[in-house]
Amino acid sequence: MKVLLTGTAGGAGWPEPGCRCASCSALPPAHRRPFGLVVDGAIPFPFADPPAGYQVRAGGLGLAGPDGSRLLCLPRDRPVPSDENRYDMVLIDLLDRPECLGELRRAGLADRATTVVAVGLDHRVRSEEELSRRLRLWGAIAVPDGAELEVVSGGTGEAMVRRALLLGGSRSGKSAEAELRLAAEPYVTYVATGPDGAGDGEWAARVRAHRERRPAHWDTAETTDLAGTIRAATMPLLVDGLGTWLAAVFDEHGAWEGDRAPVAARCDDLVAAWRQAPEPVVAVSDEVGMGVVPATASGRAFRDALGRLNERLAAESEYVALVVAGRLIEL
Repeated sequence: MKVLLTGTAGGAGWPEPGCRCASCSALPPAHRRPFGLVVDGAIPFPFADPPAGYQVRAGGLGLAGPDGSRLLCLPRDRPVPSDENRYDMVLIDLLDRPECLGELRRAGLADRATTVVAVGLDHRVRSEEELSRRLRLWGAIAVPDGAELEVVSGGTGEAMVRRALLLGGSRSGKSAEAELRLAAEPYVTYVATGPDGAGDGEWAARVRAHRERRPAHWDTAETTDLAGTIRAATMPLLVDGLGTWLAAVFDEHGAWEGDRAPVAARCDDLVAAWRQAPEPVVAVSDEVGMGVVPATASGRAFRDALGRLNERLAAESEYVALVVAGRLIEL
C-alpha cells in the first residue's frame, strides 16, 4: 500500500491561523496543513467500504492491503484499539500521549520494525527541532505535507542510549524530561528512591503528581538498593532520583554525623553497577554546584558526596544534560 499524507498537522494546521504563540510565530503560514490521508489514491481516512482486496480493521482505524501490509492511524484522543495483528506502519498523534506508542508496542500492535510516523503536529511542541528531538527518543519520524510513503516492514527506531543522566535544580523539569525520554517504551520500571509522603501532606502531593503523570502501564519499584536493581534489570529503568537516594543512604548508615565510609562504599557499588548496566537506565539528579554553601558540616558533606557521584556517573554515561526551566543543555 502507498500512503499519501496531504497534511500532517492538527485540525487547525501549524501554525494555527491567528495564534501568536512562540511556536506558531516562528513558522510561515501553512507550514503544515491539517491532517489528510489517502491510501493507494482512492481510500481516505477514516477507512470504510474499501475496494475488494482491502480489509478494514480496528473500528476503521486500521487497513490491511491486498499485499498483506497493515496500516494503523491513531488520531488524537483515540484509545489503543483491540487487535491481534502487528502493523507495518502507524500514523499517530504523539504530541497528545506519547505513551500510546508504548501501549501499542506492549500490546504487540507495533514493534521496532514498525514505521512510526507522527501526525497531528501543532504548537503543542515549540519547534520543528524540538519535535525531531522527541521523535528520535521515541523511534518515530515526521514527514512533510505531500509525502508518499510505502507501507512495508522497515522500522524507524534507533538504539536507546544505555545510560542517560539528567541534572537540574529544584522544579527545573528534569523529572518530566526523564519521563519523556522513555514515554514510548512498552516496558519501564520507575525506581522511586524517596519517601512515600506518609505524614507529610506536601510531599505526598508531590509523589501523587509524579504517579499521575507517569504512563499507567509502567511498573514501580520503591527501593534504595539501586545497584542491585540496575544489575537485575530486565527492562528500561527510570531512577528518580539520586539526591533522595543518597539522603536515604546517609540515614541508613547514620552518616550525617557519624562515619561516612559506608556511604562512599554504596556510591562505589552504584557506579560499578551503572557502568555495566544490562538495560537502558535514565537517572535524575540534583545539580548541587550552583547553590549557596550549606551552613552545616553534614549539609556540606551531602553536597560534596552528591557532586562527586554526579561527576562519576556522568563520566560513565553516553548522554548527560542539564535541565533549566524545562530546556536541555547537553553536556
